[in-house]
Amino acid sequence: MRAGRERFVVHLPLVTTDLAAALRLARVVARWAGLLPAADPGETTVSVEDDQGVRHRVFCDLRLPGGRRCLLRADHDGPCARRSTR
Repeated sequence: MRAGRERFVVHLPLVTTDLAAALRLARVVARWAGLLPAADPGETTVSVEDDQGVRHRVFCDLRLPGGRRCLLRADHDGPCARRSTR
């Protein structure tokens, strides 16, 4: 971080009833927000409301050649990529 320059993080609470639904919702919102230059969808995590210190990664987040991040699920099989093949 540059000296004397603060950065701020926006926290947007979204509530679901189970982890699988939370991960799906987080992927959708993060991919949409990824269109914004200030967004970093690779850093998206999900936590239980009453235990926010324990977070579940939504995306793999490893760096790809060129510096961009892998946007496949955190537990994906195979090589990293910017989008899933269907």
